[in-house]
Amino acid sequence: MRMRRFVLATLLAMGLTTSAAQAVSGKLVIYTSQPNKDAQQTVDAFIADNPGVEVEWVRDGTTKIMAKLRAEFAAGAPQPDILLIADMVTMEGLNREGRLMAHPDAQVDAFDPALMDKDRFYFSTKLITTGIMYNTNAPMVPTSYRDLVKPEAKGLIAMPSPLTSGAATIHMAALTANPDLGWDYYQALADQGANPKGGNGGTYKAIAGGEKLYGFVVDFLPIRNRLKGAPVALVFPTEGVSAVTEPAAILSTAKNPDAAKAFVDFLLSMKGQQLAADQGYLAAHPSIAPPDGFPSRDKIRLMPFDPADALENASAYRLRFEDIFGG
Repeated sequence: MRMRRFVLATLLAMGLTTSAAQAVSGKLVIYTSQPNKDAQQTVDAFIADNPGVEVEWVRDGTTKIMAKLRAEFAAGAPQPDILLIADMVTMEGLNREGRLMAHPDAQVDAFDPALMDKDRFYFSTKLITTGIMYNTNAPMVPTSYRDLVKPEAKGLIAMPSPLTSGAATIHMAALTANPDLGWDYYQALADQGANPKGGNGGTYKAIAGGEKLYGFVVDFLPIRNRLKGAPVALVFPTEGVSAVTEPAAILSTAKNPDAAKAFVDFLLSMKGQQLAADQGYLAAHPSIAPPDGFPSRDKIRLMPFDPADALENASAYRLRFEDIFGG
């Protein structure tokens, strides 16, 4: 009895409870939109800390992952314990449907509150920002979104389409919510001859190849390729950048909630956040240094973004975009 009290006192002194200190085990099913290499590295690192857990993971784009999950919901047989996908808007929708399980003990105090659900139903794990990419042979180096509506940029702008790209959708929502930009800015881009289409990969290729000289692209494409010698660069504009945050959430139907909570805890831990940086992404934790090629964190300003507003106005935003650029 005396030994048992000693062990309990020791655990409490370490900030642990007996349930939290107990090793998790069993099968954990993860649905993710991470690239295959990143997903495998993440799973391997988690298992190294939790060897009693057997992880099964399914990887596809967020749209296809959600289509699969929706079919499982309809059949009354959702499979994943954990969902790790691109954006908070999708998570907000699932949360409103009662599809997510809260993790009130998750340690999020060090993170920007804007990146986390206030009721702790979903948790941002990294920042994949969208800024202004330009070809280094371009005559102008932009510093502001407004630079893209100057005469020097007319006919030279490439953009991914919000109808195709989730990151472009988030970017559109953030820019149009900015009172100094708004929908008038997107109209000005259309007047410049911008023709949004496809995803970020196609936009990157158009600018890197010189077909276009400026555009909006997710950060890691120009940053990583510039390090390899590509004639491209990325600007973090003075107004700020938008970001998809690859949030993680536990399904309310999770069969192994203890292992699911441990997985979320790992992603939010310093080890998990350093892994994100090692994979070439901005970690959500502000203390983790950015990867090579990124500016320091104090040079990166995130634009305000409200996932609830974006969810409620998704159809209206789409129609407004199609009205400006054509369907």
